[in-house]
Amino acid sequence: MTYFLVTFVLMLVVIAIMAIGVIFGRRAIKGSCGGGMSKAECVCVEKCDKRKKMDADAQLNQG
Repeated sequence: MTYFLVTFVLMLVVIAIMAIGVIFGRRAIKGSCGGGMSKAECVCVEKCDKRKKMDADAQLNQG
């Protein structure tokens, strides 16, 4: 039971540290397809509906 409690507390500490880093860093957590600077980094086979809509809206706004 002691190992479980130590592991549980350790995991809570790690999660809290990550949350504090996100809060103070003010950077959004990005997915594999949304965060890359180039299309080559994307590992998605097909774009999700939200991404397709964003791309269509961007094309309409360009011209």
